[in-house]
Amino acid sequence: MEKVYGLIGFPVEHSLSPLMHNDAFVRLGIPARYHLFSVHPKQVSEAIAGVRALGIAGVNVTIPHKMAVIPFLDDIDDHARRIGAVNTIVNDNGRLVGYNTDGPGYVKALEEEMDVSLDGKRILVIGAGGGARGIYFSLLSTAAKRIDMTNRTVEKAEQLVREGEDGRSAYFSLAEAETRLDEYDIMINTTSVGMHPRVEAQPLSLERLQPGTIVSDIIYNPLETKWLKEAKARGARVQNGVGMLVYQGALAFEKWTGQWPDVNRMKQLVIEALRR
Repeated sequence: MEKVYGLIGFPVEHSLSPLMHNDAFVRLGIPARYHLFSVHPKQVSEAIAGVRALGIAGVNVTIPHKMAVIPFLDDIDDHARRIGAVNTIVNDNGRLVGYNTDGPGYVKALEEEMDVSLDGKRILVIGAGGGARGIYFSLLSTAAKRIDMTNRTVEKAEQLVREGEDGRSAYFSLAEAETRLDEYDIMINTTSVGMHPRVEAQPLSLERLQPGTIVSDIIYNPLETKWLKEAKARGARVQNGVGMLVYQGALAFEKWTGQWPDVNRMKQLVIEALRR
């Protein structure tokens, strides 16, 4: 019998997840299908009850439901609990367990795509929203030397650092962070600044950027933001958000099926779709 997987969010029509997962099911010979489920914010409890009642094998969760689903699950893993958000649910014989693969997916993409070990690295994370939380707490599990935070509202960066309870982290205003860019090996934009349609905006001035710095942006539309273009022109190594999208999906796929999909194939499909 074909298993059912899917994505719940509002809206979901733009998602590239079906493209990645359905292709992977076919290539691995898994009888399953991935669907999009548009769930109004007032119907989250009913949606999760439907996952349980219908025997849906697993779902991804996207905006705005990543926090809202938690009270309706049977359990969540420690990483998702610390972040306070779930993006993957596994139906284990009627027991619904929540995970968050966003941060681990980002870190895996960064290490593999940029061929870099994070050991001893000095990292600056820009932003303090949901994307930043997952990435920041995942970075704390690495052997990075420093993991600093900066945000337009500096109080939010301060709060995140305090939650992390890690002596490797400090927080700065955007203006102060801009004066310290030469201190970092890796810079990560977790905000939506520069995303389509506001493609001219940049999250941070790169005036003091050092050549060879890794500059990473979780945005994938456009594939190369204005910020990444400037970073590249200044001699940086750049990474867009496609890798995070693919690897968080691959980690979810593995939790559902026990199999690791072809991430290069997933990436190729996503890039082709975005270029179209």
